[in-house]
Amino acid sequence: MQMNGYNSTQTMIQTFYKQFLTGLIVTLISGCSANIKQFKTPVTPTERFSSTGVMPMADKWWMAFEDPVLNQLIDQALSHNFNLRAAYDRLAQARAIAKKAGAELTPQLNGSFATNQNYLENDLGRSTINEFSAGFAASYELDLWGRIRFGMHAAELDEKAAQQDIKIAAISLSAEVSSTWYKLIDQRLQAALLDRQIKVNQDNVKILLTRFKLGQARAADVFQQKQLLQATIGDKTTVVANIKSFEYQLATLLGQPINTQVLSAKTQFPLLPLKPDTGLSSELIQRRPDIKKAYLKVQAADQRIASAIADRFPKISLSASFNSSTPDLQSLFNNWLATIAGNMVMPIIDGNRRVAEVERNKAIFSETVNQYGAVILTALQEVETALFREQQQALLVSSLDQQLVLSRQAYQQIQLRYRYGGMDFLRVLSARLSVQTLERSRIRAERELIDFRINLYKALAGGWSGKIPVTQTSADFIKSNH
Repeated sequence: MQMNGYNSTQTMIQTFYKQFLTGLIVTLISGCSANIKQFKTPVTPTERFSSTGVMPMADKWWMAFEDPVLNQLIDQALSHNFNLRAAYDRLAQARAIAKKAGAELTPQLNGSFATNQNYLENDLGRSTINEFSAGFAASYELDLWGRIRFGMHAAELDEKAAQQDIKIAAISLSAEVSSTWYKLIDQRLQAALLDRQIKVNQDNVKILLTRFKLGQARAADVFQQKQLLQATIGDKTTVVANIKSFEYQLATLLGQPINTQVLSAKTQFPLLPLKPDTGLSSELIQRRPDIKKAYLKVQAADQRIASAIADRFPKISLSASFNSSTPDLQSLFNNWLATIAGNMVMPIIDGNRRVAEVERNKAIFSETVNQYGAVILTALQEVETALFREQQQALLVSSLDQQLVLSRQAYQQIQLRYRYGGMDFLRVLSARLSVQTLERSRIRAERELIDFRINLYKALAGGWSGKIPVTQTSADFIKSNH
Protein backbone atom coordinates (compact mmCIF):
# COMPACT_ATOMS: atom_id res chain seq x y z
CA MET A 1 0.00 0.00 0.00
CA GLN A 2 2.86 2.31 0.82
CA MET A 3 4.50 1.46 -2.45
CA ASN A 4 1.26 2.06 -4.29
CA GLY A 5 0.86 5.40 -2.53
CA TYR A 6 4.44 6.35 -3.46
CA ASN A 7 3.88 5.39 -7.09
CA SER A 8 0.60 7.32 -7.18
CA THR A 9 2.28 10.42 -5.76
CA GLN A 10 5.16 10.10 -8.23
CA THR A 11 2.70 9.72 -11.10
CA MET A 12 0.82 12.85 -9.98
CA ILE A 13 4.09 14.80 -9.78
CA GLN A 14 5.15 13.64 -13.24
CA THR A 15 1.71 14.50 -14.62
CA PHE A 16 1.93 17.96 -13.01
CA TYR A 17 5.36 18.62 -14.49
CA LYS A 18 4.23 17.43 -17.90
CA GLN A 19 1.20 19.73 -17.77
CA PHE A 20 3.40 22.61 -16.56
CA LEU A 21 5.94 22.08 -19.32
CA THR A 22 3.15 21.71 -21.90
CA GLY A 23 1.53 24.92 -20.68
CA LEU A 24 4.91 26.68 -20.70
CA ILE A 25 5.59 25.56 -24.29
CA VAL A 26 2.11 26.65 -25.40
CA THR A 27 2.62 29.99 -23.69
CA LEU A 28 6.00 30.43 -25.37
CA ILE A 29 4.53 29.59 -28.76
CA SER A 30 1.61 31.98 -28.25
CA GLY A 31 4.04 34.67 -27.12
CA CYS A 32 6.20 34.12 -30.18
CA SER A 33 3.25 34.32 -32.56
CA ALA A 34 2.20 37.87 -31.78
CA ASN A 35 0.13 38.69 -34.84
CA ILE A 36 -0.15 42.06 -36.54
CA LYS A 37 -3.82 42.91 -36.92
CA GLN A 38 -5.47 44.17 -40.07
CA PHE A 39 -7.87 47.11 -39.81
CA LYS A 40 -10.63 48.47 -41.99
CA THR A 41 -10.59 52.08 -43.14
CA PRO A 42 -12.47 54.40 -40.75
CA VAL A 43 -14.23 56.02 -43.74
CA THR A 44 -15.98 54.52 -46.77
CA PRO A 45 -15.58 56.85 -49.76
CA THR A 46 -17.37 56.56 -53.09
CA GLU A 47 -15.55 54.21 -55.43
CA ARG A 48 -15.29 56.49 -58.47
CA PHE A 49 -14.03 60.02 -58.84
CA SER A 50 -16.02 62.75 -60.54
CA SER A 51 -13.98 62.41 -63.75
CA THR A 52 -11.10 60.40 -65.12
CA GLY A 53 -8.76 60.14 -68.07
CA VAL A 54 -7.51 57.35 -70.28
CA MET A 55 -3.73 57.45 -69.85
CA PRO A 56 -2.23 54.91 -67.41
CA MET A 57 -0.74 56.56 -64.33
CA ALA A 58 3.03 56.00 -64.45
CA ASP A 59 5.22 55.93 -61.34
CA LYS A 60 7.51 58.59 -62.82
CA TRP A 61 4.59 60.75 -63.85
CA TRP A 62 6.68 63.74 -65.01
CA MET A 63 7.81 61.71 -68.02
CA ALA A 64 4.34 62.36 -69.51
CA PHE A 65 5.35 65.99 -70.21
CA GLU A 66 8.05 64.72 -72.60
CA ASP A 67 10.39 67.44 -71.36
CA PRO A 68 14.02 66.23 -71.37
CA VAL A 69 15.16 69.24 -69.33
CA LEU A 70 12.58 68.51 -66.62
CA ASN A 71 13.61 64.83 -66.57
CA GLN A 72 17.23 65.83 -66.02
CA LEU A 73 16.34 68.30 -63.27
CA ILE A 74 14.27 65.76 -61.34
CA ASP A 75 16.93 63.07 -61.68
CA GLN A 76 19.47 65.47 -60.24
CA ALA A 77 17.14 66.51 -57.42
CA LEU A 78 16.40 62.89 -56.47
CA SER A 79 20.14 62.25 -56.22
CA HIS A 80 21.36 65.40 -54.47
CA ASN A 81 18.49 67.05 -52.57
CA PHE A 82 19.51 67.26 -48.91
CA ASN A 83 15.99 66.96 -47.49
CA LEU A 84 15.44 63.72 -49.39
CA ARG A 85 18.79 62.38 -48.25
CA ALA A 86 17.80 63.27 -44.69
CA ALA A 87 14.67 61.12 -45.14
CA TYR A 88 16.94 58.17 -45.98
CA ASP A 89 18.89 58.91 -42.81
CA ARG A 90 15.66 58.79 -40.79
CA LEU A 91 14.92 55.42 -42.37
CA ALA A 92 18.35 54.17 -41.24
CA GLN A 93 17.54 55.37 -37.71
CA ALA A 94 14.19 53.56 -37.73
CA ARG A 95 15.88 50.39 -39.02
CA ALA A 96 18.44 50.56 -36.21
CA ILE A 97 15.70 51.05 -33.61
CA ALA A 98 13.85 48.00 -34.96
CA LYS A 99 17.03 45.97 -34.80
CA LYS A 100 17.61 47.11 -31.22
CA ALA A 101 14.06 46.20 -30.22
CA GLY A 102 14.46 42.71 -31.66
CA ALA A 103 17.75 42.20 -29.82
CA GLU A 104 15.86 41.53 -26.58
CA LEU A 105 14.68 38.21 -28.04
CA THR A 106 18.29 37.03 -28.20
CA PRO A 107 20.05 35.76 -25.06
CA GLN A 108 22.66 38.21 -23.78
CA LEU A 109 26.18 36.87 -23.15
CA ASN A 110 28.95 38.90 -21.52
CA GLY A 111 32.52 37.87 -20.82
CA SER A 112 35.07 39.21 -18.36
CA PHE A 113 38.76 38.67 -17.69
CA ALA A 114 40.85 40.14 -14.89
CA THR A 115 44.29 39.77 -13.40
CA ASN A 116 45.55 40.87 -10.00
CA GLN A 117 49.06 40.89 -8.58
CA ASN A 118 49.41 40.91 -4.80
CA TYR A 119 52.59 41.29 -2.78
CA LEU A 120 53.09 39.33 0.47
CA GLU A 121 55.89 40.24 2.86
CA ASN A 122 56.78 38.08 5.91
CA ASP A 123 59.79 36.76 7.79
CA LEU A 124 60.79 34.68 4.83
CA GLY A 125 60.88 37.71 2.58
CA ARG A 126 58.69 39.23 -0.06
CA SER A 127 56.64 37.10 -2.44
CA THR A 128 54.31 37.81 -5.30
CA ILE A 129 50.91 36.19 -5.68
CA ASN A 130 49.18 36.31 -9.06
CA GLU A 131 45.46 35.76 -9.45
CA PHE A 132 43.66 35.30 -12.75
CA SER A 133 39.93 35.22 -13.15
CA ALA A 134 37.57 34.80 -16.09
CA GLY A 135 33.85 34.51 -16.36
CA PHE A 136 30.85 34.41 -18.65
CA ALA A 137 27.35 35.55 -17.76
CA ALA A 138 24.25 34.86 -19.84
CA SER A 139 20.72 36.16 -19.34
CA TYR A 140 17.46 35.72 -21.16
CA GLU A 141 13.92 36.89 -20.53
CA LEU A 142 11.20 34.46 -21.54
CA ASP A 143 8.79 36.48 -23.67
CA LEU A 144 5.79 34.60 -22.30
CA TRP A 145 3.21 37.26 -22.98
CA GLY A 146 4.76 38.78 -26.12
CA ARG A 147 5.84 42.07 -24.54
CA ILE A 148 9.16 42.09 -26.34
CA ARG A 149 7.80 40.77 -29.61
CA PHE A 150 4.94 43.27 -29.68
CA GLY A 151 7.45 46.08 -29.16
CA MET A 152 9.66 44.65 -31.89
CA HIS A 153 6.73 44.52 -34.32
CA ALA A 154 5.86 48.14 -33.51
CA ALA A 155 9.44 49.20 -34.29
CA GLU A 156 9.39 47.22 -37.55
CA LEU A 157 6.15 48.96 -38.53
CA ASP A 158 7.77 52.30 -37.74
CA GLU A 159 10.57 51.32 -40.11
CA LYS A 160 8.06 50.58 -42.86
CA ALA A 161 6.43 53.94 -42.18
CA ALA A 162 9.82 55.61 -42.59
CA GLN A 163 10.11 53.90 -45.99
CA GLN A 164 6.85 55.56 -46.97
CA ASP A 165 8.28 58.89 -45.78
CA ILE A 166 10.95 58.58 -48.48
CA LYS A 167 8.30 58.09 -51.16
CA ILE A 168 6.31 61.04 -49.80
CA ALA A 169 9.41 63.24 -49.86
CA ALA A 170 10.36 62.10 -53.38
CA ILE A 171 6.87 62.76 -54.77
CA SER A 172 6.74 66.21 -53.15
CA LEU A 173 10.24 67.01 -54.41
CA SER A 174 9.50 65.99 -57.99
CA ALA A 175 6.29 68.05 -57.94
CA GLU A 176 8.06 71.09 -56.51
CA VAL A 177 10.86 70.87 -59.10
CA SER A 178 8.29 70.57 -61.90
CA SER A 179 6.22 73.49 -60.65
CA THR A 180 9.29 75.69 -60.12
CA TRP A 181 10.67 74.86 -63.56
CA TYR A 182 7.46 75.87 -65.33
CA LYS A 183 7.14 78.98 -63.17
CA LEU A 184 10.60 79.90 -64.41
CA ILE A 185 9.49 79.34 -68.02
CA ASP A 186 6.39 81.44 -67.27
CA GLN A 187 8.53 84.36 -66.13
CA ARG A 188 10.87 84.00 -69.10
CA LEU A 189 7.89 84.17 -71.42
CA GLN A 190 6.56 87.16 -69.49
CA ALA A 191 9.96 88.89 -69.84
CA ALA A 192 10.02 88.32 -73.60
CA LEU A 193 6.43 89.57 -73.89
CA LEU A 194 7.21 92.66 -71.80
CA ASP A 195 10.19 93.43 -74.02
CA ARG A 196 7.85 93.45 -77.03
CA GLN A 197 5.29 95.52 -75.17
CA ILE A 198 7.95 98.02 -74.06
CA LYS A 199 9.07 98.35 -77.69
CA VAL A 200 5.47 98.97 -78.81
CA ASN A 201 4.90 101.52 -76.06
CA GLN A 202 8.17 103.30 -76.89
CA ASP A 203 7.14 103.52 -80.55
CA ASN A 204 3.77 104.90 -79.53
CA VAL A 205 5.45 107.57 -77.40
CA LYS A 206 7.47 108.66 -80.43
CA ILE A 207 4.35 108.74 -82.62
CA LEU A 208 2.46 110.80 -80.07
CA LEU A 209 5.35 113.25 -79.71
CA THR A 210 5.31 113.75 -83.47
CA ARG A 211 1.54 114.22 -83.49
CA PHE A 212 1.85 116.61 -80.53
CA LYS A 213 4.37 118.76 -82.43
CA LEU A 214 1.97 118.83 -85.38
CA GLY A 215 -0.87 119.83 -83.09
CA GLN A 216 -2.70 116.54 -83.65
CA ALA A 217 -2.36 115.25 -80.04
CA ARG A 218 -2.62 116.74 -76.61
CA ALA A 219 0.11 116.86 -73.98
CA ALA A 220 -2.05 114.69 -71.72
CA ASP A 221 -2.00 111.96 -74.38
CA VAL A 222 1.79 111.97 -74.37
CA PHE A 223 1.97 111.82 -70.58
CA GLN A 224 -0.52 108.96 -70.41
CA GLN A 225 1.42 106.96 -72.98
CA LYS A 226 4.69 107.60 -71.13
CA GLN A 227 3.03 106.47 -67.90
CA LEU A 228 1.98 103.20 -69.60
CA LEU A 229 5.56 102.75 -70.85
CA GLN A 230 6.99 103.21 -67.35
CA ALA A 231 4.42 100.83 -65.88
CA THR A 232 5.51 98.19 -68.39
CA ILE A 233 9.17 98.79 -67.54
CA GLY A 234 8.29 98.45 -63.83
CA ASP A 235 6.58 95.13 -64.50
CA LYS A 236 9.71 93.96 -66.28
CA THR A 237 11.86 94.62 -63.18
CA THR A 238 9.51 92.44 -61.09
CA VAL A 239 9.69 89.64 -63.65
CA VAL A 240 13.51 89.78 -63.77
CA ALA A 241 13.57 89.45 -59.96
CA ASN A 242 11.18 86.48 -60.17
CA ILE A 243 13.40 84.77 -62.74
CA LYS A 244 16.39 84.96 -60.41
CA SER A 245 14.27 83.82 -57.47
CA PHE A 246 13.07 80.69 -59.31
CA GLU A 247 16.60 79.95 -60.55
CA TYR A 248 17.85 80.11 -56.96
CA GLN A 249 14.97 77.94 -55.78
CA LEU A 250 15.72 75.31 -58.42
CA ALA A 251 19.40 75.26 -57.47
CA THR A 252 18.47 74.65 -53.84
CA LEU A 253 16.07 71.86 -54.77
CA LEU A 254 18.82 70.26 -56.85
CA GLY A 255 21.20 70.36 -53.88
CA GLN A 256 23.49 72.93 -55.49
CA PRO A 257 24.71 76.36 -54.33
CA ILE A 258 23.08 79.26 -56.17
CA ASN A 259 24.80 80.62 -59.28
CA THR A 260 26.55 77.28 -59.85
CA GLN A 261 23.75 75.52 -61.73
CA VAL A 262 23.60 76.13 -65.50
CA LEU A 263 19.93 75.92 -66.48
CA SER A 264 18.53 75.44 -69.94
CA ALA A 265 17.31 78.63 -71.63
CA LYS A 266 14.06 76.94 -72.65
CA THR A 267 11.11 79.34 -73.08
CA GLN A 268 8.26 77.07 -74.10
CA PHE A 269 5.57 75.22 -72.20
CA PRO A 270 5.03 71.53 -73.01
CA LEU A 271 1.82 70.30 -74.53
CA LEU A 272 -0.53 69.20 -71.77
CA PRO A 273 -0.65 65.38 -71.77
CA LEU A 274 -3.89 63.45 -71.84
CA LYS A 275 -5.53 63.22 -68.43
CA PRO A 276 -4.43 60.16 -66.42
CA ASP A 277 -6.75 57.35 -65.41
CA THR A 278 -7.63 58.13 -61.79
CA GLY A 279 -8.79 54.60 -61.04
CA LEU A 280 -10.94 53.79 -58.02
CA SER A 281 -10.72 55.43 -54.62
CA SER A 282 -9.93 52.05 -53.06
CA GLU A 283 -6.93 51.77 -55.39
CA LEU A 284 -5.79 55.23 -54.34
CA ILE A 285 -5.96 54.19 -50.67
CA GLN A 286 -3.76 51.20 -51.43
CA ARG A 287 -1.35 53.26 -53.54
CA ARG A 288 -0.66 56.58 -51.81
CA PRO A 289 2.36 56.45 -49.48
CA ASP A 290 0.96 58.93 -46.95
CA ILE A 291 -2.12 56.70 -46.52
CA LYS A 292 0.09 53.62 -46.20
CA LYS A 293 2.16 55.41 -43.57
CA ALA A 294 -0.95 56.37 -41.57
CA TYR A 295 -2.16 52.75 -41.69
CA LEU A 296 1.22 51.44 -40.51
CA LYS A 297 1.06 53.92 -37.62
CA VAL A 298 -2.32 52.44 -36.64
CA GLN A 299 -0.85 48.93 -36.63
CA ALA A 300 2.21 50.06 -34.65
CA ALA A 301 0.02 51.76 -32.05
CA ASP A 302 -2.02 48.56 -31.69
CA GLN A 303 1.16 46.56 -31.11
CA ARG A 304 2.26 49.01 -28.41
CA ILE A 305 -1.07 48.56 -26.61
CA ALA A 306 -0.46 44.80 -26.54
CA SER A 307 3.11 45.36 -25.31
CA ALA A 308 1.88 47.65 -22.52
CA ILE A 309 -0.74 45.08 -21.46
CA ALA A 310 1.87 42.30 -21.46
CA ASP A 311 4.08 44.45 -19.26
CA ARG A 312 1.49 44.06 -16.46
CA PHE A 313 2.13 40.29 -16.28
CA PRO A 314 4.99 38.57 -14.45
CA LYS A 315 8.41 38.47 -16.10
CA ILE A 316 10.42 35.27 -15.99
CA SER A 317 14.15 35.46 -16.64
CA LEU A 318 16.86 32.83 -16.87
CA SER A 319 20.49 33.48 -16.07
CA ALA A 320 23.67 31.42 -16.11
CA SER A 321 27.20 32.24 -15.09
CA PHE A 322 30.53 30.47 -15.40
CA ASN A 323 33.48 31.70 -13.34
CA SER A 324 37.02 30.56 -12.79
CA SER A 325 39.78 31.98 -10.62
CA THR A 326 43.26 30.48 -10.24
CA PRO A 327 46.75 31.71 -9.49
CA ASP A 328 47.97 30.04 -12.67
CA LEU A 329 46.97 31.35 -16.08
CA GLN A 330 47.62 27.96 -17.64
CA SER A 331 45.04 26.25 -15.46
CA LEU A 332 42.53 29.08 -15.60
CA PHE A 333 40.15 27.20 -17.86
CA ASN A 334 40.43 23.90 -16.05
CA ASN A 335 38.28 24.70 -13.02
CA TRP A 336 34.89 26.33 -13.39
CA LEU A 337 32.06 27.29 -11.11
CA ALA A 338 28.74 27.24 -12.92
CA THR A 339 25.52 28.81 -11.69
CA ILE A 340 22.10 28.56 -13.31
CA ALA A 341 19.19 30.54 -11.90
CA GLY A 342 15.68 31.58 -12.78
CA ASN A 343 13.65 34.40 -11.33
CA MET A 344 10.18 35.81 -11.69
CA VAL A 345 9.27 39.45 -11.17
CA MET A 346 5.59 40.19 -10.69
CA PRO A 347 4.25 43.74 -10.26
CA ILE A 348 2.16 44.06 -7.12
CA ILE A 349 1.92 47.75 -6.32
CA ASP A 350 3.14 50.32 -8.85
CA GLY A 351 0.71 53.18 -8.31
CA ASN A 352 -1.20 52.14 -11.47
CA ARG A 353 1.78 53.14 -13.58
CA ARG A 354 1.35 50.19 -15.95
CA VAL A 355 -2.41 50.73 -16.16
CA ALA A 356 -1.81 54.37 -17.07
CA GLU A 357 0.66 53.28 -19.74
CA VAL A 358 -1.98 51.02 -21.29
CA GLU A 359 -4.51 53.86 -21.26
CA ARG A 360 -1.95 56.20 -22.86
CA ASN A 361 -1.28 53.75 -25.68
CA LYS A 362 -5.00 53.25 -26.25
CA ALA A 363 -5.39 57.02 -26.62
CA ILE A 364 -2.48 57.05 -29.08
CA PHE A 365 -4.15 54.27 -31.04
CA SER A 366 -7.39 56.25 -31.21
CA GLU A 367 -5.43 59.29 -32.37
CA THR A 368 -3.71 57.32 -35.17
CA VAL A 369 -7.07 55.92 -36.34
CA ASN A 370 -8.50 59.43 -36.58
CA GLN A 371 -5.38 60.64 -38.36
CA TYR A 372 -5.68 57.70 -40.76
CA GLY A 373 -9.23 58.75 -41.63
CA ALA A 374 -8.18 62.37 -42.05
CA VAL A 375 -5.34 61.41 -44.41
CA ILE A 376 -7.74 59.37 -46.57
CA LEU A 377 -10.23 62.21 -46.82
CA THR A 378 -7.46 64.71 -47.58
CA ALA A 379 -6.13 62.47 -50.35
CA LEU A 380 -9.57 62.17 -51.94
CA GLN A 381 -10.04 65.92 -51.62
CA GLU A 382 -6.72 66.60 -53.34
CA VAL A 383 -7.64 64.41 -56.31
CA GLU A 384 -11.11 65.90 -56.71
CA THR A 385 -9.81 69.46 -56.27
CA ALA A 386 -7.08 68.95 -58.87
CA LEU A 387 -9.58 67.43 -61.32
CA PHE A 388 -12.06 70.27 -60.91
CA ARG A 389 -9.45 73.04 -60.94
CA GLU A 390 -7.87 71.70 -64.12
CA GLN A 391 -11.26 71.44 -65.78
CA GLN A 392 -12.13 75.04 -64.91
CA GLN A 393 -8.66 76.30 -65.79
CA ALA A 394 -8.93 74.76 -69.25
CA LEU A 395 -12.17 76.70 -69.73
CA LEU A 396 -10.42 79.87 -68.55
CA VAL A 397 -7.56 79.40 -71.04
CA SER A 398 -10.11 78.94 -73.84
CA SER A 399 -11.96 82.07 -72.69
CA LEU A 400 -8.74 84.10 -72.57
CA ASP A 401 -7.92 83.02 -76.12
CA GLN A 402 -11.30 84.35 -77.29
CA GLN A 403 -10.96 87.51 -75.21
CA LEU A 404 -7.54 88.16 -76.69
CA VAL A 405 -8.84 87.86 -80.26
CA LEU A 406 -11.73 90.22 -79.54
CA SER A 407 -9.54 92.67 -77.63
CA ARG A 408 -7.06 92.94 -80.49
CA GLN A 409 -9.88 93.50 -82.98
CA ALA A 410 -11.38 96.18 -80.76
CA TYR A 411 -7.98 97.87 -80.35
CA GLN A 412 -7.48 98.02 -84.12
CA GLN A 413 -10.91 99.62 -84.62
CA ILE A 414 -10.46 102.13 -81.79
CA GLN A 415 -6.98 103.08 -82.97
CA LEU A 416 -8.27 103.58 -86.52
CA ARG A 417 -11.09 105.85 -85.35
CA TYR A 418 -8.65 107.82 -83.16
CA ARG A 419 -6.45 108.56 -86.17
CA TYR A 420 -9.44 110.10 -87.92
CA GLY A 421 -10.42 112.08 -84.84
CA GLY A 422 -13.49 110.03 -84.00
CA MET A 423 -12.21 108.64 -80.70
CA ASP A 424 -10.56 110.03 -77.57
CA PHE A 425 -6.98 108.86 -76.89
CA LEU A 426 -8.03 107.54 -73.48
CA ARG A 427 -10.04 104.84 -75.26
CA VAL A 428 -6.99 103.92 -77.30
CA LEU A 429 -4.86 103.71 -74.20
CA SER A 430 -7.44 101.61 -72.38
CA ALA A 431 -7.78 99.20 -75.32
CA ARG A 432 -3.99 98.86 -75.62
CA LEU A 433 -3.66 98.17 -71.88
CA SER A 434 -6.43 95.57 -72.11
CA VAL A 435 -4.60 93.73 -74.88
CA GLN A 436 -1.28 93.75 -73.06
CA THR A 437 -2.89 92.61 -69.79
CA LEU A 438 -4.68 89.75 -71.53
CA GLU A 439 -1.44 88.65 -73.19
CA ARG A 440 0.24 88.35 -69.78
CA SER A 441 -2.81 86.65 -68.25
CA ARG A 442 -2.82 84.09 -71.06
CA ILE A 443 0.75 83.02 -70.27
CA ARG A 444 0.02 82.83 -66.53
CA ALA A 445 -3.19 80.84 -67.12
CA GLU A 446 -1.39 78.23 -69.21
CA ARG A 447 1.24 77.81 -66.51
CA GLU A 448 -1.47 77.44 -63.86
CA LEU A 449 -3.14 74.79 -66.02
CA ILE A 450 0.13 72.83 -65.99
CA ASP A 451 0.35 73.40 -62.23
CA PHE A 452 -3.07 71.84 -61.68
CA ARG A 453 -2.02 68.84 -63.76
CA ILE A 454 1.11 68.51 -61.60
CA ASN A 455 -1.13 68.61 -58.52
CA LEU A 456 -3.27 65.84 -60.02
CA TYR A 457 -0.23 63.68 -60.71
CA LYS A 458 1.03 64.33 -57.18
CA ALA A 459 -2.37 63.43 -55.67
CA LEU A 460 -2.50 60.15 -57.62
CA ALA A 461 1.17 59.19 -57.29
CA GLY A 462 2.21 56.09 -55.40
CA GLY A 463 5.94 56.62 -55.47
CA TRP A 464 8.65 54.38 -56.81
CA SER A 465 11.49 52.30 -55.42
CA GLY A 466 14.99 53.66 -55.57
CA LYS A 467 18.14 54.21 -53.56
CA ILE A 468 19.74 57.55 -52.98
CA PRO A 469 23.46 57.55 -53.75
CA VAL A 470 25.97 58.71 -51.18
CA THR A 471 27.51 61.73 -52.86
CA GLN A 472 31.15 62.65 -52.54
CA THR A 473 30.17 65.72 -50.52
CA SER A 474 28.60 63.55 -47.81
CA ALA A 475 31.48 61.10 -47.85
CA ASP A 476 34.04 63.89 -47.46
CA PHE A 477 32.02 65.53 -44.68
CA ILE A 478 31.72 62.28 -42.72
CA LYS A 479 35.40 61.50 -43.21
CA SER A 480 36.53 64.92 -42.06
CA ASN A 481 34.34 64.95 -38.94
CA HIS A 482 34.73 61.39 -37.65
